[in-house]
Amino acid sequence: MGLALFDLDHTLLNGDSDHEWARFLMDEGIVDREANSSANEQFYADYTAGTLDIHAFARFAFAPLAAHPLQALESWRARYLQERIEPMIGEQARALVSRHREAGDTLVLITATNSFVTRPIADLFDIEHLIATEPKRIDGRFVAEIEGTPAFREGKVARLQAWLASRPDLAEAESWFYSDSHNDLPLLERVDHPVAVNPDTKLAAVADARGWPILNLRDSAQPKLSAKA
Repeated sequence: MGLALFDLDHTLLNGDSDHEWARFLMDEGIVDREANSSANEQFYADYTAGTLDIHAFARFAFAPLAAHPLQALESWRARYLQERIEPMIGEQARALVSRHREAGDTLVLITATNSFVTRPIADLFDIEHLIATEPKRIDGRFVAEIEGTPAFREGKVARLQAWLASRPDLAEAESWFYSDSHNDLPLLERVDHPVAVNPDTKLAAVADARGWPILNLRDSAQPKLSAKA
């Protein structure tokens, strides 16, 4: 039995769940577009460039969670999943997850996006285990702060190690990690089988230099693996 780790945005999804959640809230008039649009785009650009301040981003991204009751948030999230997320899920991504499931591997979705947004997305893939950035709660309500270590860059490694401490059955498991982003290099460098999925420019260069497989989930009926000869 192996351990199959999957990044979410631009990996299993053909898009970014965090960025799209903010856009959904703006489109629905739940948050003010003028006050939020430029910040949403700047944080996305910072992530792409590798300069994101994850705590500053969390204060922005978690503000709507803190401002509204859970019942309303869950109602909006259900529509967001149907209208924005389900169209981002391709058959090739589902096939990749299914291949590891059929092999008997333990499946983990590991993402910097917060758990409120990503828990139901993990469910759409029938992935039981989720390691995500956790919004803090006080008296059952969200606040605009991160609880514990964010699942971002080196934080993904730390969070995975903490999770594995309670799973001795996986201590010697062969491991895979699928990601599109150079931000995930700390974890990609730790697993037995790092796989770049539709990688950004920086990750593509590293994958090519190190002979890591590059997986394209977008352009054919079946997933295709390529690697430097």
